Amino acid sequence: MARRDALLRLHKSLLARRADLNKKLAEDLNNLSNYANTDSTGDSADAAFESGSEEMASQLAEIDARELSQIERALVRLKQGTYGLCEVCQGKIPVGRLNALPYTTVCIDCQREMEKYPDWDDRRHGANWEKVYDAARPLEEQREMNLSEIEIDLSK
Repeated sequence: MARRDALLRLHKSLLARRADLNKKLAEDLNNLSNYANTDSTGDSADAAFESGSEEMASQLAEIDARELSQIERALVRLKQGTYGLCEVCQGKIPVGRLNALPYTTVCIDCQREMEKYPDWDDRRHGANWEKVYDAARPLEEQREMNLSEIEIDLSK
């Protein structure tokens, strides 16, 4: 019963964080549109500073939007009854981890594996087609090569 209570508390926490992020993103969007509408009368240093500030605000908004997306996903998992279960091993994610990172979808052990082997998640979801081109030919197609077969043009 304690786990259920903790999950209900986390649900409220996720809803509150979602509301905060929605409000913050609306303000950020408003501020970014104000940057675009202001008439810059300063010198090039002022313009560079404003451009840097706008870029920083844009990147921070992107981070907030990513967190909001993860929160939305966690709320969907709550409705489905899969919140708190690791997507990889299907084990229960400890409440302590959920308190620290309420929108996590994997347990600590699976997270460590994913960090230790970055391509590990690709194997779970299918092939990484970007690497297919670089793959070595099968052993039966490989042949030994002699240096005498290689022609080198040394005249250049």
